[in-house]
Amino acid sequence: MNRIASLLLAALAVLPALSATPANANSGGEQGELRRDRRAGNILPPREIEQDILPRMAGMQYLGPEYDPSAMVYRLKFIKNGKVYFVDVDARTGRVISQSR
Repeated sequence: MNRIASLLLAALAVLPALSATPANANSGGEQGELRRDRRAGNILPPREIEQDILPRMAGMQYLGPEYDPSAMVYRLKFIKNGKVYFVDVDARTGRVISQSR
């Protein structure tokens, strides 16, 4: 009986740790920040940015965007011949900030 009581107490001690959520779980991470900024009208949609940038990057494979909420910048990633290229775009204006070559 003592063994069962010990196991039960151990399980009860672990429960609070299992129910705790990480601090950023409610924020939704990068996607959550992107949605909040889009809903607030602070930034352009990623698809609009892509429509402007993708034709300029002919011959490169598009890997996708990342969003930096603190800088309000989209980083579009491309690859060609094994080399990765980045195009940083102001999410508010759509202006290209920098481009790696």
